[in-house]
Amino acid sequence: MPDVSTNRKPGYSLVITGAPYISQAPATAFDFCKTLLETGHKVDLVFLYGDGVQLASVLTAPPSDETNWTAQWQALGKEHRITPVACIASALRRGLLNEEEARRYEKPAANLAEGFTIAGLGEWVEAVTRSDRVVYFHGGA
Repeated sequence: MPDVSTNRKPGYSLVITGAPYISQAPATAFDFCKTLLETGHKVDLVFLYGDGVQLASVLTAPPSDETNWTAQWQALGKEHRITPVACIASALRRGLLNEEEARRYEKPAANLAEGFTIAGLGEWVEAVTRSDRVVYFHGGA
């Protein structure tokens, strides 16, 4: 609930569990996040979990007539200083690696898109304790 004594708007943590182009989760979360920011709310964390980590792949190459959701999230993150976080366990299971994990697992390349990071559930737990609201964008199945 907003703190009415200071007129502080609630802070939000978002979790995206659906993959782009397979579900509406990244698109709906993007619109929601953008609206929050435009109306003066704080976004504490955007956490990618399960298939949602596919949003953070630099290898995504949608056709020119489709929205590039990775690029959209990169631009929103840069503009508002938000770094979406991919769950490390989900990322590793789906072949999403940053430079450090690529070296650790002796893989030939990293494919984490610029503007995203990989972290554990501790990052999520910490953000949830700071946030007033938590909103899930599930991919369905």
